[in-house]
Amino acid sequence: MKKYEAMVLSCIDPRFQHKVFKYLKTKKLRGKYSSFTIAGAAIGVAHKKFKKWRSTFLDNLSISIKLHNIKRLIVINHSDCGAAKIVNGKKEFNYSVENKIHQESFKKIKKILSKKFPTLKVNFKILSLND
Repeated sequence: MKKYEAMVLSCIDPRFQHKVFKYLKTKKLRGKYSSFTIAGAAIGVAHKKFKKWRSTFLDNLSISIKLHNIKRLIVINHSDCGAAKIVNGKKEFNYSVENKIHQESFKKIKKILSKKFPTLKVNFKILSLND
């Protein structure tokens, strides 16, 4: 059986697909991860505006853990995130506000996962267009 090392949660934004792939290649994970792509990545799973998406992700993660013996989740959010802008609403949006939204989503997803998958290791990353 092939050894998979992780599941990757990332965003659907086409500007970042090659950056996600490049990042995972630098981590020597090419061909060693399963992937779940959803708008906003952690924001799409954690925020109440996208509440219906959470169970789909958790079901997918559960299957990936069972089928591929996944022990680690890598969550990759990115800057200039449309989901972060939706969550923020019509308020002022800048780097600091966006970063806070990302960090809150990371905390929330960590809390959700620690209850459902207590032994799962979770790593977080925010990519930018400049990476």
